[in-house]
Amino acid sequence: MSATVTPVVTTPPPRAQQATKRRYLTWLRGVAIAIVTLVFALPVIWMFAAAFKTNVQVTDPTVGLWFRPTLDNFRSVLEAGQILRSMGNSLLVGVVSTVLSAVIAVPAAWAVGRFGMRRTGSVILVARIVPAISLLVPWYYLFARMGLVGSYTVLILSHMFVSVPLIMWIMISFFAGLPVELEEAARTDGLSAFGAFWRITLPLAAPGTATASLLAFVFSWNNFMFALVFADERTQTVPVTLFNFISYASTDWGGLMAAATLITVPVVLAAVLGQKYLVAGLTAGASKG
Repeated sequence: MSATVTPVVTTPPPRAQQATKRRYLTWLRGVAIAIVTLVFALPVIWMFAAAFKTNVQVTDPTVGLWFRPTLDNFRSVLEAGQILRSMGNSLLVGVVSTVLSAVIAVPAAWAVGRFGMRRTGSVILVARIVPAISLLVPWYYLFARMGLVGSYTVLILSHMFVSVPLIMWIMISFFAGLPVELEEAARTDGLSAFGAFWRITLPLAAPGTATASLLAFVFSWNNFMFALVFADERTQTVPVTLFNFISYASTDWGGLMAAATLITVPVVLAAVLGQKYLVAGLTAGASKG
């Protein structure tokens, strides 16, 4: 009489299963991030590559990323001189409008967040919702009567109409995430409400202020509609200059991509230099509640 041997099936321990599942999810997440990054990076890669191509190569679908690069597009764009002047105009308008907007919006956001001004918050939300294009006609009539059309002042004021609500809307939630006990302790030591804000809360709000200011500057740098209506040849900004590369008969694709590459550099540099504050500002308050 022979004995029957039953095979023993061993199952991996729960910890091993969890580690395998964790590695699988990590790999899947990495693949998803790579796909999304590639999708968003492809237009930028194509723009950068097209800046070094001739117009014939840009419109030829058989020419990919392997070609003989040329600097003629950058040379022609820089020799024309308009792109550098437009970049200077955009930098001036963007920096001034952002600084003035931050000076107005950050204390206002603190007051709204600390003193419960819900109606003011609703007005800010309405200002964010109202499309700016609906105000172009009355703005143009008003600024034309004041003799400001074609000046830097009208561009700065029009950009502030969007930048001030944008910065306020970001900073209200940021201030709500800061502990109010610090301000109360400062007031106990003899500081006024604004003194506590200036010496205690404002330094803590530096990441949020940097984030909101950077987003406002990017909006001002990329804004096309206001500059198209209010600017003239002297105060023309970079989006309008890019639009000039497109004509009814043809488009200078090489020059357009070269100019687009040049105007992208300042924004990328600003994002890289302010990355630490940008990440801290965007993630602030995420664990609140």
